[in-house]
Amino acid sequence: MNNKIKVLLVDDHTVVRAGFRMLLTSQDFIGDIVDIDRGELATKIYQQFNPDVVVMDLSMPGIGGLETIRRLCKHDSEATILVYSIHDEVIYVERALQAGAKGYVSKNSAAEVLAQAVAVVASGNKFIEQGLLPDLNDVRDASINNAKQSLSVLSPREFDVFRLLAKGKTAHEAAKELCLGYKTVANYSTQIKNKLNANTAADLANIAINNNIT
Repeated sequence: MNNKIKVLLVDDHTVVRAGFRMLLTSQDFIGDIVDIDRGELATKIYQQFNPDVVVMDLSMPGIGGLETIRRLCKHDSEATILVYSIHDEVIYVERALQAGAKGYVSKNSAAEVLAQAVAVVASGNKFIEQGLLPDLNDVRDASINNAKQSLSVLSPREFDVFRLLAKGKTAHEAAKELCLGYKTVANYSTQIKNKLNANTAADLANIAINNNIT
């Protein structure tokens, strides 16, 4: 690549952003880096900065990473987004890719893996950290498989609401965190319970546990 890679980092943790800057500035293929702490700012800064790669956390206050990915991809279908998250469960990887991400790296990975991932997705290829997605030949417990399949019926926004309700958040708390109206979240809650055949918050929590969503 002739030009250095411009990177936009979206992460609410100051220490993570500082560490990321230190890592990438040591790479000769990295150019300018801009970092922000909330997904709500991403589209605006993306338009101004025009990055080659967006490195995105998933667990952030406000609209969160998954919705931010969806908004960026709606703005620019060619957006190159690499998820860099503490979540290493399959369901998060799958949802991020469905939202439009081109790669996924866990924050538990070695520093050089992240740098490699940025270079790979910038070149137009996908990069999924080894071990994050199961082997297609992996034989799993049927009950776990069924639970994972059940979550596929949820829309992207329903999945966002489900994660918060399953963690014990009230509809009011989920609405505030996702910047949605209470009635909207209440309607999502009803739809989610109907789709998952769940009656209570405890049922949602059990489904989340079966899917390794904590």
